[in-house]
Order: sequence, then structure tokens, then C-alpha cells
Amino acid sequence: MDDQSVVAMQLGREPRAFRRVAIRCPFGRPAVTEQWPYSPDGEPFPTTYYLTCRHLVAAVSRLEAAGGVERWSHVLGDDAELLAELARATVEQVSIRRSLAGTNTGRDGGAALELGIGGSRNPTALKCLHAHVAFALARPGYRLGEAVLAEVAEPWPKSCCTRVPSPR
Repeated sequence: MDDQSVVAMQLGREPRAFRRVAIRCPFGRPAVTEQWPYSPDGEPFPTTYYLTCRHLVAAVSRLEAAGGVERWSHVLGDDAELLAELARATVEQVSIRRSLAGTNTGRDGGAALELGIGGSRNPTALKCLHAHVAFALARPGYRLGEAVLAEVAEPWPKSCCTRVPSPR
């Protein structure tokens, strides 16, 4: 089974704007994908790195449900170094998106190429911890995403959470 099919199975739908697997879990399955800035029909895709590992998606969802977005937004307001790191990663995100897009400006005339991690227009107003974790896994050294990931008790499951049907 090819990577795109595995990602579709993980998501329960076809991935939009799929480019490649950026990071694999310890079991060799896709964990983070890299997306094109625009889908083939020109629709903007809001984030470059997308978390697909079901185990990690569920763990980060629990953090968000427990008020993680608000808590990390407050941490950013109190930690100048972490805020500077977010600003650096935002510049990196924009650069990556522009590079991946090339001359493609999609339906929005290129506006989505300027968005921060998770498609944020205002990077200091966090909205999706999944995107920050995915960015940290794909681009090691991103302290905010790594700090969020550190809150996950078991980043990787003891056995593979993606069951791929055996070829017949």
C-alpha cells in the first residue's frame, strides 16, 4: 500500500494537497505529512505539516480539550524567548510555503503563502496544537511544538495504531 493510501486510511478520507510523508512513526507508517500550499483545484491548504498518526492526533486532541491552546497562548505571552522562537518558525513556515508553491498562487492569489503554522494569520493567537507538533517533528528544534509534544505522556504507542490490510 502506498503512503497516500495509508494516510487516507489514517484520516478516514483522501488527503488534500498531499505532497509526501515528512516523518514516519517508529513502525514505519506516516506520522506527519508535508502538504502542497494548494490542492490541485487551487484551494489553499492551511498548513505545511499535517499530523496523521492516529495515536498522536488523539493525544494532542486531549491536550486541546483540556485547554491547551489557551494555556500555551498564555505561556507565549509570558515567555519572550518562546515568542521569538514562534516568530522564527513562522518566517521559516512562510519560506517553505513559498518555495513549495513556486509560481502557483492558487485561487487566493497567493494570500495563503503568508500564513503561519496551522494557517494562522496571527501567529501569536494559537489555534491548532496539532500543527505545532507536526512542525516540530518535521523541523526539529522548534521549541514551542517540542514543548507541546513533551506534554504527551507516550508520544508513540507500544504497537502500531495504523493497521494496513495485508496484500492478497
